[in-house]
Amino acid sequence: MTRQQEFARIRRRARAKDIAFTAIRYTLLGVWAVIVLFPFYWMILTSVKEYGAYNSEFIPKFFTLTPTFKNYIDAFTTVSLGKYFINTVIYTAVTTALMLAVTVPAAFAFARLEFKGRDTVFVLFLALMMIPTELVIITNFVTVTDLGLRNTFTGLILPTATSVFYIYLLKENFGQVPIEIYKAAKVDGTSDLKFLLKVLVPICRPTIVTITILKVIECWNAYVWPRLITDNEAYYLVSNGIQEIRENGFGRDNIPAMMAAVVVISVPLIVLFLIFRKKIMAGVSRGGLKG
Repeated sequence: MTRQQEFARIRRRARAKDIAFTAIRYTLLGVWAVIVLFPFYWMILTSVKEYGAYNSEFIPKFFTLTPTFKNYIDAFTTVSLGKYFINTVIYTAVTTALMLAVTVPAAFAFARLEFKGRDTVFVLFLALMMIPTELVIITNFVTVTDLGLRNTFTGLILPTATSVFYIYLLKENFGQVPIEIYKAAKVDGTSDLKFLLKVLVPICRPTIVTITILKVIECWNAYVWPRLITDNEAYYLVSNGIQEIRENGFGRDNIPAMMAAVVVISVPLIVLFLIFRKKIMAGVSRGGLKG
Protein backbone atom coordinates (compact mmCIF):
# COMPACT_ATOMS: atom_id res chain seq x y z
CA MET A 1 0.00 0.00 0.00
CA THR A 2 1.41 3.33 -1.02
CA ARG A 3 1.66 6.31 1.31
CA GLN A 4 -1.09 8.17 -0.60
CA GLN A 5 -3.42 5.20 -0.21
CA GLU A 6 -2.62 5.07 3.50
CA PHE A 7 -3.41 8.79 3.90
CA ALA A 8 -6.68 8.32 1.99
CA ARG A 9 -7.65 5.41 4.25
CA ILE A 10 -6.91 7.50 7.37
CA ARG A 11 -8.96 10.41 6.00
CA ARG A 12 -11.90 8.11 5.23
CA ARG A 13 -11.73 6.65 8.73
CA ALA A 14 -11.58 10.10 10.30
CA ARG A 15 -14.48 11.30 8.15
CA ALA A 16 -16.56 8.25 9.07
CA LYS A 17 -15.83 8.91 12.74
CA ASP A 18 -16.87 12.56 12.40
CA ILE A 19 -20.09 11.56 10.66
CA ALA A 20 -20.86 9.03 13.40
CA PHE A 21 -20.22 11.56 16.20
CA THR A 22 -22.31 14.18 14.38
CA ALA A 23 -25.18 11.73 13.94
CA ILE A 24 -25.06 10.78 17.63
CA ARG A 25 -24.89 14.43 18.70
CA TYR A 26 -27.86 15.51 16.61
CA THR A 27 -29.84 12.42 17.66
CA LEU A 28 -29.32 13.32 21.34
CA LEU A 29 -30.17 16.96 20.64
CA GLY A 30 -33.32 15.88 18.80
CA VAL A 31 -34.41 13.67 21.70
CA TRP A 32 -33.76 16.51 24.15
CA ALA A 33 -35.69 18.95 21.94
CA VAL A 34 -38.68 16.60 21.91
CA ILE A 35 -38.55 16.31 25.71
CA VAL A 36 -38.38 20.09 26.13
CA LEU A 37 -41.02 20.98 23.53
CA PHE A 38 -43.52 18.23 24.32
CA PRO A 39 -45.17 20.12 27.25
CA PHE A 40 -45.79 23.08 24.92
CA TYR A 41 -47.27 20.78 22.30
CA TRP A 42 -49.48 19.11 24.90
CA MET A 43 -50.61 22.50 26.21
CA ILE A 44 -51.63 23.70 22.73
CA LEU A 45 -53.22 20.35 21.87
CA THR A 46 -55.31 20.34 25.05
CA SER A 47 -56.40 23.93 24.47
CA VAL A 48 -58.04 23.03 21.13
CA LYS A 49 -59.85 19.92 22.37
CA GLU A 50 -63.55 20.04 23.12
CA TYR A 51 -64.47 19.72 26.78
CA GLY A 52 -66.47 16.55 26.25
CA ALA A 53 -63.85 14.96 24.01
CA TYR A 54 -61.10 15.65 26.53
CA ASN A 55 -63.04 14.13 29.43
CA SER A 56 -63.97 11.06 27.39
CA GLU A 57 -60.32 10.16 26.75
CA PHE A 58 -59.51 7.31 29.11
CA ILE A 59 -56.19 7.03 27.27
CA PRO A 60 -54.79 10.45 26.30
CA LYS A 61 -54.60 11.03 22.55
CA PHE A 62 -51.62 12.81 21.02
CA PHE A 63 -53.68 14.49 18.29
CA THR A 64 -57.22 15.65 17.56
CA LEU A 65 -59.20 15.62 14.33
CA THR A 66 -61.77 18.15 15.55
CA PRO A 67 -59.88 21.18 16.92
CA THR A 68 -61.93 24.03 18.37
CA PHE A 69 -61.14 27.58 19.43
CA LYS A 70 -64.17 27.85 21.72
CA ASN A 71 -61.90 27.51 24.76
CA TYR A 72 -60.04 30.68 23.76
CA ILE A 73 -63.29 32.60 23.37
CA ASP A 74 -64.52 31.36 26.75
CA ALA A 75 -61.25 32.38 28.41
CA PHE A 76 -61.90 36.02 27.47
CA THR A 77 -65.67 36.11 27.91
CA THR A 78 -66.40 34.03 31.01
CA VAL A 79 -63.71 35.80 33.08
CA SER A 80 -62.10 39.19 32.51
CA LEU A 81 -58.86 37.78 31.13
CA GLY A 82 -58.37 40.81 28.87
CA LYS A 83 -58.53 43.15 31.89
CA TYR A 84 -56.13 40.93 33.83
CA PHE A 85 -53.80 40.95 30.83
CA ILE A 86 -53.70 44.77 30.84
CA ASN A 87 -53.11 44.78 34.62
CA THR A 88 -50.20 42.39 34.17
CA VAL A 89 -48.65 44.57 31.46
CA ILE A 90 -48.85 47.61 33.74
CA TYR A 91 -47.50 45.71 36.74
CA THR A 92 -44.65 44.19 34.72
CA ALA A 93 -43.63 47.43 32.99
CA VAL A 94 -43.63 49.58 36.14
CA THR A 95 -41.91 46.96 38.32
CA THR A 96 -39.21 46.32 35.73
CA ALA A 97 -38.58 50.05 35.25
CA LEU A 98 -38.25 50.57 39.01
CA MET A 99 -35.96 47.55 39.25
CA LEU A 100 -33.61 49.02 36.64
CA ALA A 101 -33.74 52.47 38.30
CA VAL A 102 -32.60 50.89 41.59
CA THR A 103 -30.36 48.06 40.40
CA VAL A 104 -28.16 49.90 37.88
CA PRO A 105 -27.05 52.77 40.22
CA ALA A 106 -26.66 50.34 43.15
CA ALA A 107 -24.46 47.99 41.11
CA PHE A 108 -22.38 50.96 39.93
CA ALA A 109 -21.93 52.18 43.51
CA PHE A 110 -20.69 48.79 44.70
CA ALA A 111 -18.46 48.31 41.64
CA ARG A 112 -16.79 51.72 41.30
CA LEU A 113 -17.50 54.15 44.14
CA GLU A 114 -15.26 54.21 47.18
CA PHE A 115 -17.09 54.73 50.48
CA LYS A 116 -16.67 53.51 54.03
CA GLY A 117 -18.23 50.15 54.70
CA ARG A 118 -18.87 49.35 51.05
CA ASP A 119 -17.66 45.76 51.23
CA THR A 120 -19.50 45.15 54.51
CA VAL A 121 -22.75 46.46 53.09
CA PHE A 122 -22.32 44.34 49.97
CA VAL A 123 -21.73 41.21 52.06
CA LEU A 124 -24.90 41.98 54.02
CA PHE A 125 -26.73 42.38 50.72
CA LEU A 126 -25.49 38.97 49.59
CA ALA A 127 -26.57 37.48 52.92
CA LEU A 128 -30.13 38.50 52.08
CA MET A 129 -30.02 36.02 49.20
CA MET A 130 -29.87 33.23 51.77
CA ILE A 131 -33.29 34.16 53.17
CA PRO A 132 -36.15 32.33 51.38
CA THR A 133 -38.86 34.58 50.00
CA GLU A 134 -41.47 32.66 52.00
CA LEU A 135 -39.92 33.90 55.25
CA VAL A 136 -40.45 37.58 54.44
CA ILE A 137 -43.71 37.46 52.52
CA ILE A 138 -45.83 37.64 55.70
CA THR A 139 -43.78 40.60 56.93
CA ASN A 140 -44.28 42.32 53.60
CA PHE A 141 -47.99 41.57 53.76
CA VAL A 142 -48.32 43.10 57.25
CA THR A 143 -46.29 46.16 56.22
CA VAL A 144 -48.28 46.78 53.06
CA THR A 145 -51.54 46.26 54.92
CA ASP A 146 -50.54 48.69 57.70
CA LEU A 147 -49.71 51.28 55.05
CA GLY A 148 -53.15 50.88 53.54
CA LEU A 149 -51.78 49.66 50.22
CA ARG A 150 -53.77 46.46 49.82
CA ASN A 151 -55.71 46.26 46.56
CA THR A 152 -53.48 48.86 44.92
CA PHE A 153 -50.83 48.70 42.22
CA THR A 154 -48.41 50.34 44.67
CA GLY A 155 -48.83 47.45 47.10
CA LEU A 156 -48.31 44.98 44.27
CA ILE A 157 -45.19 46.66 42.94
CA LEU A 158 -43.09 47.96 45.84
CA PRO A 159 -42.08 44.65 47.53
CA THR A 160 -40.84 43.25 44.21
CA ALA A 161 -39.23 46.38 42.74
CA THR A 162 -35.63 45.27 43.25
CA SER A 163 -33.46 42.17 43.54
CA VAL A 164 -30.20 41.50 45.37
CA PHE A 165 -29.26 38.90 42.79
CA TYR A 166 -29.60 41.35 39.90
CA ILE A 167 -27.49 43.92 41.78
CA TYR A 168 -24.83 41.28 42.34
CA LEU A 169 -24.87 40.11 38.71
CA LEU A 170 -24.65 43.63 37.33
CA LYS A 171 -22.00 44.66 39.86
CA GLU A 172 -19.78 41.80 38.74
CA ASN A 173 -20.36 42.80 35.13
CA PHE A 174 -19.48 46.45 35.81
CA GLY A 175 -16.37 45.26 37.64
CA GLN A 176 -15.07 43.59 34.48
CA VAL A 177 -14.70 46.98 32.78
CA PRO A 178 -11.08 48.11 33.35
CA ILE A 179 -10.73 50.61 36.18
CA GLU A 180 -8.38 52.66 33.99
CA ILE A 181 -11.33 53.72 31.84
CA TYR A 182 -13.10 55.08 34.91
CA LYS A 183 -10.01 56.91 36.13
CA ALA A 184 -9.40 58.42 32.71
CA ALA A 185 -13.00 59.61 32.57
CA LYS A 186 -12.69 61.21 36.00
CA VAL A 187 -9.50 62.99 34.93
CA ASP A 188 -11.45 64.42 31.97
CA GLY A 189 -14.05 65.74 34.39
CA THR A 190 -16.78 63.20 33.58
CA SER A 191 -19.37 62.83 36.32
CA ASP A 192 -20.21 59.41 37.75
CA LEU A 193 -23.72 59.54 36.33
CA LYS A 194 -22.47 60.43 32.85
CA PHE A 195 -19.84 57.67 33.01
CA LEU A 196 -22.52 55.18 34.04
CA LEU A 197 -24.92 56.16 31.26
CA LYS A 198 -22.42 56.80 28.47
CA VAL A 199 -19.83 54.08 29.13
CA LEU A 200 -20.92 51.28 31.45
CA VAL A 201 -24.51 50.89 30.28
CA PRO A 202 -23.59 50.55 26.56
CA ILE A 203 -20.73 48.16 27.35
CA CYS A 204 -22.87 46.00 29.65
CA ARG A 205 -26.06 46.21 27.61
CA PRO A 206 -26.35 42.40 27.11
CA THR A 207 -26.39 41.82 30.86
CA ILE A 208 -28.87 44.65 31.43
CA VAL A 209 -31.13 43.19 28.74
CA THR A 210 -30.80 39.79 30.40
CA ILE A 211 -31.86 40.95 33.86
CA THR A 212 -34.67 42.97 32.28
CA ILE A 213 -36.04 39.88 30.53
CA LEU A 214 -35.66 37.81 33.69
CA LYS A 215 -37.57 40.42 35.68
CA VAL A 216 -40.31 40.56 33.05
CA ILE A 217 -40.69 36.78 33.24
CA GLU A 218 -40.70 36.92 37.04
CA CYS A 219 -43.44 39.56 37.08
CA TRP A 220 -45.47 37.89 34.35
CA ASN A 221 -45.48 34.59 36.24
CA ALA A 222 -46.02 36.10 39.70
CA TYR A 223 -48.75 34.29 41.60
CA VAL A 224 -48.25 34.09 45.38
CA TRP A 225 -47.81 37.81 46.15
CA PRO A 226 -50.59 39.08 43.81
CA ARG A 227 -52.89 36.37 45.16
CA LEU A 228 -52.11 37.39 48.74
CA ILE A 229 -52.18 41.17 48.49
CA THR A 230 -55.38 41.69 46.52
CA ASP A 231 -58.86 40.26 46.56
CA ASN A 232 -60.26 42.93 44.25
CA GLU A 233 -60.79 41.79 40.66
CA ALA A 234 -59.81 45.26 39.43
CA TYR A 235 -56.19 44.43 40.36
CA TYR A 236 -56.05 40.77 39.37
CA LEU A 237 -53.17 39.59 37.19
CA VAL A 238 -53.26 36.84 34.59
CA SER A 239 -52.13 34.29 37.17
CA ASN A 240 -55.21 35.17 39.23
CA GLY A 241 -57.27 34.85 36.06
CA ILE A 242 -56.15 31.26 35.50
CA GLN A 243 -57.07 30.40 39.07
CA GLU A 244 -60.44 32.14 38.62
CA ILE A 245 -61.09 30.06 35.51
CA ARG A 246 -60.34 26.97 37.55
CA GLU A 247 -62.44 27.90 40.57
CA ASN A 248 -65.31 30.02 39.28
CA GLY A 249 -65.41 30.25 35.51
CA PHE A 250 -65.83 26.69 34.32
CA GLY A 251 -65.43 24.39 37.27
CA ARG A 252 -62.42 22.43 38.34
CA ASP A 253 -62.56 19.88 35.51
CA ASN A 254 -62.38 22.09 32.43
CA ILE A 255 -58.69 21.69 31.72
CA PRO A 256 -58.94 22.70 28.01
CA ALA A 257 -60.18 26.17 28.99
CA MET A 258 -57.32 26.60 31.44
CA MET A 259 -54.82 25.50 28.81
CA ALA A 260 -56.26 28.03 26.36
CA ALA A 261 -55.67 30.80 28.89
CA VAL A 262 -52.14 29.53 29.55
CA VAL A 263 -51.37 29.56 25.81
CA VAL A 264 -52.54 33.16 25.48
CA ILE A 265 -50.48 34.19 28.52
CA SER A 266 -47.36 32.33 27.35
CA VAL A 267 -47.22 33.81 23.84
CA PRO A 268 -45.81 37.25 24.87
CA LEU A 269 -42.96 35.65 26.84
CA ILE A 270 -42.10 33.28 23.99
CA VAL A 271 -42.05 36.15 21.49
CA LEU A 272 -39.94 38.24 23.87
CA PHE A 273 -37.40 35.45 24.22
CA LEU A 274 -37.22 34.86 20.46
CA ILE A 275 -36.57 38.55 19.84
CA PHE A 276 -33.86 38.95 22.50
CA ARG A 277 -32.44 35.42 22.63
CA LYS A 278 -29.01 36.45 21.29
CA LYS A 279 -28.65 39.25 23.83
CA ILE A 280 -29.79 36.94 26.63
CA MET A 281 -27.20 34.34 25.69
CA ALA A 282 -24.53 37.04 25.40
CA GLY A 283 -25.46 38.48 28.80
CA VAL A 284 -25.41 35.10 30.54
CA SER A 285 -22.06 34.13 28.99
CA ARG A 286 -20.55 37.55 29.74
CA GLY A 287 -21.54 37.22 33.39
CA GLY A 288 -19.21 34.24 33.70
CA LEU A 289 -16.17 35.88 32.07
CA LYS A 290 -13.35 37.78 33.71
CA GLY A 291 -11.15 40.52 32.33
